[in-house]
Amino acid sequence: MDSIRIDKWMWAVRLFKTRSQAAEACKGGKVKIDGQSVKASRDVKAGDIIEVQQKGILKKVEIIKAAKNRVSAKLVPELMKDLTSPEEYERLQLINQLNQEKRDRGTGRPTKKDRRTITKLKDF
Repeated sequence: MDSIRIDKWMWAVRLFKTRSQAAEACKGGKVKIDGQSVKASRDVKAGDIIEVQQKGILKKVEIIKAAKNRVSAKLVPELMKDLTSPEEYERLQLINQLNQEKRDRGTGRPTKKDRRTITKLKDF
């Protein structure tokens, strides 16, 4: 197998949970090859470098091998090479830490005043 649709390949290597999510990302301009947005029907082959805007980071992967069926997580490194910089992953961790709220167990739901305070702090 030499080439495959990009949405199907991204689903097969677990970049997206469903094929329709992969197609929607292509439609939304979040998937690029050589700096240009691609449609879900675009054929890709080994050696292509794909940029995917996902969860607040720019993920960069190189296709090693085309796969038409979804593979297990253990086999993903055989099909793609992750070229994403470590700084992007650090940025993702920082985003996750900033958006995480911690409430003591048993305190119940926040009051209206608490919610306003939380919103004010998040917007700052």
